[in-house]
Amino acid sequence: MAGKIDLSADAHQLFDRMPMLKAFDETKAGVKGLADSGLLQIPKIFVRPPDELAEELTYKKTQIQVPLIDLSEIDDPDMRKKIVEEVRIASETLGFFQVVNHGIPQTVLDGMIDGVRYFNEQNIEEKKKYYTRDSKRMVKFLSNFDLFSSKTANWRDTLSISISDQIDRQELPASCRESTLEYSKHVSILGNTLLELLSEALGLKPDRLNNILECSKGHHISSHYYPPCPDPELTLGSTQHSDPGFLTILLRNEINGLQVLYQDQWVDIEPSRGGLVINIADLFQVLVKLVTFFFPSFLG
Repeated sequence: MAGKIDLSADAHQLFDRMPMLKAFDETKAGVKGLADSGLLQIPKIFVRPPDELAEELTYKKTQIQVPLIDLSEIDDPDMRKKIVEEVRIASETLGFFQVVNHGIPQTVLDGMIDGVRYFNEQNIEEKKKYYTRDSKRMVKFLSNFDLFSSKTANWRDTLSISISDQIDRQELPASCRESTLEYSKHVSILGNTLLELLSEALGLKPDRLNNILECSKGHHISSHYYPPCPDPELTLGSTQHSDPGFLTILLRNEINGLQVLYQDQWVDIEPSRGGLVINIADLFQVLVKLVTFFFPSFLG
């Protein structure tokens, strides 16, 4: 059939990816540019290898649910103990949980999502001003940070912003400047609260982890945008991965699709309006294990 994509292993290995990757990257239009062009099938650089597609069929889905933790009564001493215990259990098992009644207004959450959409759906020439792979840039728009090293490109674009005390607000895109700064202010407070709960879950004073990690000095916001895809069964918006940082606070819209892998089974994280997904990320886990084993007095 004309236009059909060859999914054989040999075909996937033979085509020369590099020229296609460079040509795509040089457009600075991202995946949204491809979607807007009206293409009927995705380019080969986005097609997952046959073995990966086959392996996915062997995974089982489970009915396990990611814990939903209500922070509304966090200032009540007895309820706080219950919340700390819920955080401890969720962190030790799944490494994920959702929080609700966390103090961030729904208008701020909606504003952040709207701002990301406005940025991605604005005039392409305005977006190109921010397209870069320079890791030193405070604001970066790009498609796939690992575009030239991964086996398959993901069907998404990303706006990354590094937030610190020295931030120059004028460097942020006008389309999402105010919404990002407002969200950042609130999420920084929530991040400190979560570190307090995690400290207490480890049997430490509430401020211990924050003093060690100094997370209040800054954070990083990665805003992913997933345009409509003509071949969704052949690609992913985000391939299987783990987060490399300390703590991830994930704001999402109400479209399903987020999963975590637990004991070789995929667990769906159902959208919860106003809820935020919390991930105990890699560096946090490594730090706690190393310090607990080699320098237990450092945590005390």
